[in-house]
Amino acid sequence: MTFIFKSRALLQIAIAVAACVPVFAGGYGIFYDAEIGGIQPVLSYNHIHYLSGLLLAIGLAFWACIPSIERRTTEVRLLTMLVFIGGLARFYGVIMHNEFSPSIAFALIMELVITPLICLWQSKIKINN
Repeated sequence: MTFIFKSRALLQIAIAVAACVPVFAGGYGIFYDAEIGGIQPVLSYNHIHYLSGLLLAIGLAFWACIPSIERRTTEVRLLTMLVFIGGLARFYGVIMHNEFSPSIAFALIMELVITPLICLWQSKIKINN
């Protein structure tokens, strides 16, 4: 198990795969309209497109860290903080509106568990000079 957390290549693969989620979800949200109940359609579409763009950017930023992942601690921590705070907001929404689904569960696991674990993993990778 220790080997896994010291493996730069496995971390790079994990980030490449995990970042597919915000890239694809963000891209989907930009190019396919969805409605938010109780909000005027124009406002909901605009909000979804904006937030989807942010989600896409977060995934692309994680991908940009991959080549020199051992030197990207600040970036990975900042991106993790953004994702984690978003996950806390999503969790608050679940509690307030009593809405839960498999897709929400998957998002919460990515935001509150997987991303922080990747951040912790990245902090264990040594810089090779």
